[in-house]
Amino acid sequence: MTSKLSQYVLALAVAMTSSAWAQTNSAATPSGTPPAAPSTAGAGSAAAAPAPPVLTGTRVGTINIEQAVFGTNEGRRDFDTLQKKLEPKQNELKQQNDELEGLQKQLQTQGDKLNEDARATLVKQIETKKKSFDRSVQDAQEDAQNQQKEIFGRILQKMAPMIVKYAQENGYGLILDTSNQWPQSPIVIAGEGVDITKPVIDIYNTQSGVAAPTSGAAKPPAKPTTSASAPKPATPKPTDPSK
Repeated sequence: MTSKLSQYVLALAVAMTSSAWAQTNSAATPSGTPPAAPSTAGAGSAAAAPAPPVLTGTRVGTINIEQAVFGTNEGRRDFDTLQKKLEPKQNELKQQNDELEGLQKQLQTQGDKLNEDARATLVKQIETKKKSFDRSVQDAQEDAQNQQKEIFGRILQKMAPMIVKYAQENGYGLILDTSNQWPQSPIVIAGEGVDITKPVIDIYNTQSGVAAPTSGAAKPPAKPTTSASAPKPATPKPTDPSK
């Protein structure tokens, strides 16, 4: 998973959990107590952010949001489906990459034997194909990341209230996300005894009703790779298409 996607997941988890907290508090309000009337002060002002839940516990727990999503039966199933869906594009990119590397190797081994026109034509062909390949890789990466985000968002939205409920019922006053390691995360080290990832996965699987997939644990679809660097001829030097 790319670092950008990890950052998206963490931000989305916070947003979804805040929403779930608001829903949990609303559901816990006694039926005889009318909800507070919305403030009319400051016409046109933005609505107040949802208040976090009141956690009276003193325990501190951790959860790896990424592992929690991947570990659910639904997450494993959907990411496996996405991986298979993206395989044709991966094969297409590999074919383009192999063709580009073949041309680069030809230029490296035969460049000094070609006349000026033939060599310039080969260089131009490499530049054109590399530019097209890089654009295809970028498009494929964006498409894969967007589909991964959709899966993460959908599962996290349903998982967030389960995390909140588990924390409330088991005396937790603080839950920290360990999806990133230190120094990207402020958590330097945490013992397995405080991790609630597996219990949350088990609760999610029970409530979702999705059967465990027959294949192994799913992994994020592989990110398309750019072509391997090939030695460039001394003259003329191909123009870098990224500039």
